[in-house]
Amino acid sequence: MAFPSSLHTSPPPHPPGGNMSHWPERNWTNPKEFVILGFSGWPQGLQVLLFALLLPLYLATLAGNLLILGLAVMDSALHTPMYFFLGSLSAVEVAYTLVLTPRMLAGFLLPPGGQAVAASTCAAQMGLFVALGGSECLLLAAMALDRYLAICWPLYYPQLMTSGLCWCLLASCCVGGSILALSLTTAIFQLPFCHGGLVNHVFCDLPAVLVLACGNRDLQEHVLLAACLLLLVLPLVLILLSYTRVLLVILGLGGAEGRQKAFNTVASHLTVAVLHYGCATAMYARPLHSRSLEEDKLISLIYINLTPLLYPAIYTLRNRDMQGALQRVAGQSTPGSVHQADLT
Repeated sequence: MAFPSSLHTSPPPHPPGGNMSHWPERNWTNPKEFVILGFSGWPQGLQVLLFALLLPLYLATLAGNLLILGLAVMDSALHTPMYFFLGSLSAVEVAYTLVLTPRMLAGFLLPPGGQAVAASTCAAQMGLFVALGGSECLLLAAMALDRYLAICWPLYYPQLMTSGLCWCLLASCCVGGSILALSLTTAIFQLPFCHGGLVNHVFCDLPAVLVLACGNRDLQEHVLLAACLLLLVLPLVLILLSYTRVLLVILGLGGAEGRQKAFNTVASHLTVAVLHYGCATAMYARPLHSRSLEEDKLISLIYINLTPLLYPAIYTLRNRDMQGALQRVAGQSTPGSVHQADLT
C-alpha cells in the first residue's frame, strides 16, 4: 500500500529538554497501522540500484548460513560443542535476515510513500528482531566461553562442556533474548502515539518507533539503554577477555606457524564481534534526542546486509573443518577428525 509523498516527512522533534511530548493530549492516538518510510524519498533509480546490489548479498547470506547449519547437523565429525554453537548461530542468522531483509528489499520496489503495516505486525517485527538479535549477542559470548574452556582448560573440557550444558546455554540465550524482546516491545507499544505512525526507518526499529510516542517515555528510554549495557557492553567485555586469554595460552604453547594461525583466528573472531557489537552500540546506546534517523537508516544497511554475511565467509571459507565437511558431504573425501584446538 502506497501513501502520497506529502506524508513522506520525518516526525516533528520532541523538545530537547526532555521526553515529554509538546502535542496536546487530544492528538494522542493508538494508530491501527504504521507506515515504514524506508528510502521511499530517494530517487526511484537509486532505489532499484540498491535492490540490485543488496539482493545478491541477502541470497549469499541465506545460502551461507544454511550451508553451515546443514553441515553442522549432517556431518558427524562436526558434532562438537564448537560447531553446535556455530550451527545455532547460523540458524538465528537465517531467522534474523528473514524477519528484516525481504520487507526492506520490497520497499525499494514499491511506489513512493512507504509501506503500511498493521500495528500488530510492526510490534511482531520489533519483538522478533530484538529476540533474535539478543540471542545472537548471547550466543557469541557462549562461543567465546566454549573456546576459553577448550584452550585454557583442555583436560577438564570434556567434563565441563557436555551436551547438556550446550543445550542449556543455547536455551538460556534464546530465553534471555525473548524475555528482553517481550519487555521492550510491550513497554513501547503501551505508549500513545501522536505523530501519525510514520516510521522513518526500513523496519519497525525500537528508536524509530519510540520517537513517535507521546507522553513521558523516560522509562522506556532508560530500559533500552540498560538493555544495551546488558546485551552489548557486558558480552563484548567478556569476549575480549576470553580471547585475550586464549591468545596468550596458544602463543605460549605453539611454534611460529601455530602463533600465526592463532593470531589470524582470534583476529577473525574479534572482527566479527567488534563489527556486530560496534554497529549495535552505535545504533542503540544513544539517547533519542541525539539521534539522526536518516543516519540510523544508513547504518542499518550495514548490520542488516553486510554483518550477517561475515559469519559464513569467516566460519566456512576460512575454516578447514568446514571445508572438509563440505567435501565429505559432496562425496569428495572420507571422514576425518576435528581438532578441538582449531579455533576456526
